[in-house]
Amino acid sequence: MTRRQFTKTIGATAALAAAHPGSIWSVKASPAFLPIPDLTPAPASPAAAELYRRALVLDANTLAGIGFPISDDDPAGVTKRIIGSGVNVVKATLGGAQGNFEQAVAAIAKAELLMEKERDAFFKIDKVTDFDRAKREGKVGVIYSFESAAMLEDKLERIEIFRGLGVRVMQLTYNRKTPLGCGCLDGENDGLTSLGRDAVAKMNELGVALDLSHSNTRTTAEGIAASKKPVLITHAGCRAVHMHPRNKEDREMKALADKCGVMGIYMLPYLTESPRQPLLSDYLAHLDHAVKVMGEDHVGIGSDAPFLRLGQDGLEEMKKDIEQRKAAGIAAPGEDRPIYIPDLNTERKMELIADALLKRGYKSSAVEKILGANFRRAFADIWAS
Repeated sequence: MTRRQFTKTIGATAALAAAHPGSIWSVKASPAFLPIPDLTPAPASPAAAELYRRALVLDANTLAGIGFPISDDDPAGVTKRIIGSGVNVVKATLGGAQGNFEQAVAAIAKAELLMEKERDAFFKIDKVTDFDRAKREGKVGVIYSFESAAMLEDKLERIEIFRGLGVRVMQLTYNRKTPLGCGCLDGENDGLTSLGRDAVAKMNELGVALDLSHSNTRTTAEGIAASKKPVLITHAGCRAVHMHPRNKEDREMKALADKCGVMGIYMLPYLTESPRQPLLSDYLAHLDHAVKVMGEDHVGIGSDAPFLRLGQDGLEEMKKDIEQRKAAGIAAPGEDRPIYIPDLNTERKMELIADALLKRGYKSSAVEKILGANFRRAFADIWAS
């Protein structure tokens, strides 16, 4: 993705889940994107707005490559709109799906520049008390994370190097096999490798969160079992609601909850069967199922979607990007629709989810957990030395 594309879409194309089509998962020849509907989501109820104001709001996967579009200039007022979203903390992916060591370091350096130049708006999350700072100061705290193991290769000493540079969340795989484990598009025969077990132990030792969002079923199960600390699935859906390789099975989710982990529900097209565009009701079906299986203490939100409102220009850029990804053979099944939920197409989407949960009978305390308190608790346990 070019900087120009990222700047125009601000998080839309950057949120695409890069993947190779597996033999059992069909991939459509080309995306058939419908125009963005002229839909302005209704404002949240006063009760939801007040809850949203007092809660810690944490999106566990969004604003990938955060330093690149706004560290030098901010012509679209993106920073102001991000602050206006009411989101307190975001986990941002650095280094991309295939970034090597040097590219990952460059992405971290760019993010650091953003933290320096926009210090009134952003700061890096290093420790759990920084969550309180984000809420208190009205800034956006950024958790540095890797969705790929490409920058590690088979060199586990790099975990400590990147931890020293501020990376607090890492994955073992990004859809395909790595020296550490097996991705979700490479079948279920292979799992966590011996080196992967060593990586999990090293992450536990250093206080780096293990994220298994893109791992296959076996690697997910074995990673959870191998970890002595809570494990995260920062962005996924539920296979019991819709069968897709990026969605998780109930048994994985139960094991995660038993290890005191948290799973964030994403806003990707993989929530529904193609070609239907997911709506808020579909999102809530996955979230409700996750709560039923795991309990209200183990579910959160990891949107993996455009942070700000997606417009027609962004839609066209997204379509071009997906066409390029399909030509390169790296598009995921179901990646034939734009990455957004029409009735959540606003930077205050988390507030609308809070409103919907209250209307479904969730208690305020449960909604606050889902909005961010659950992830805060898990990070506190994981990052503790």
